[in-house]
Amino acid sequence: MKYLITGATGHLGQKVLNQLLALVDAQSVTAAVHTPSKAAHLTEQGINVVASDYLNVDIMTKAFADQDVVIYIPSKTYNVLQRITEFENSIKAMQLAQVPSVIFVSFYADQENNPFTMSPYYAYAPRKLATSGLNYAVVKNSLYADPLVPYLPELIERQALIYPVGDQAMNFITLADSAKAIANLAVKPELRDQGQVYTLTQTHSLTMPELGQIMSTVTGHHIGYAPVSNQEFAQIYAEEGDGDELASMYAAGALGLFDQTTTDFETITGTQPESMADFLKRSYHAE
Repeated sequence: MKYLITGATGHLGQKVLNQLLALVDAQSVTAAVHTPSKAAHLTEQGINVVASDYLNVDIMTKAFADQDVVIYIPSKTYNVLQRITEFENSIKAMQLAQVPSVIFVSFYADQENNPFTMSPYYAYAPRKLATSGLNYAVVKNSLYADPLVPYLPELIERQALIYPVGDQAMNFITLADSAKAIANLAVKPELRDQGQVYTLTQTHSLTMPELGQIMSTVTGHHIGYAPVSNQEFAQIYAEEGDGDELASMYAAGALGLFDQTTTDFETITGTQPESMADFLKRSYHAE
C-alpha cells in the first residue's frame, strides 16, 4: 500500500507522517509539499517527496498518481472561496488519478447555524466527497489543545481565560492524538472507504471555569474565567491577523456547537485520548 499526505510539513501533517512511519515502511509514504526543496530531510529518511499545489490540477494529479490512500489536510487560508477552489481542484485530481481511498481531515464546525468563518467550507466538503464517486472517510477534529500551551503565560498574566463562550462547554483533541487516529485510519480499510464520519474528541467537554481550574493546578497560578465580548475578543487579537475569524469561532462555541463528545478516537485506535489535564502537565514548563 502507498500512502500520501498533503501538507506533510505542516503542524498536523508532520505528526501524521511520524505516526504513519510507525505503522508502515518509509518507502510506502509520500509527502506532498508546496516546496519540495525544503523537505530534503524527508528524502533522507527514504520518504518520497512530491510537489503539491492545491490550485494546480495537473500538479496534484501527478502527485496522486499510483497512491492507494490520500490523506488530505487542507491549507490554512481563511478565504472560503479559495479553500473550496483548492478542494474542487484536488477532488478533480483524485478522480483523474483514480485514487482508491481518501481520508479528508476536517473540523467539527459544519452545522447549518455555525457562525464560524470557515463553517461553509466544512459543511460543503463532505457533500462534495459524497458526490465524487471516490471512496472516503471524514475525520473531524475538535478544537486543538496545543495552542493553549503557548497561551498560558498570557493567561497567567491576565489571571483568567477570556473566551466569549459564556457557560458553554467545548471539547478538545491534541495534535498528537489527531495524528494517531488519522494514521491508524489510513491503515485500517475496514474503518474507511464507506463515507464514515469520525469526530475526534477527548472524553470530556470542559466549561471555561473547568479549563481554568486545570490550568491553575498545572501552572500553580490562579486562572479564572472573565469573558470579554465577542467584539472585544476580535479587537484584542486583530494584530495577529485572525481576530475576526477567531471571534466567529468562539461565537459558535457560545451557541454550544463545540460541546461534542464521542468515542471515535477509541474506535479507531483502541486507546483513550490524552486528557486535557495530562496534556497540559506534560507540555507546560514554567519559565
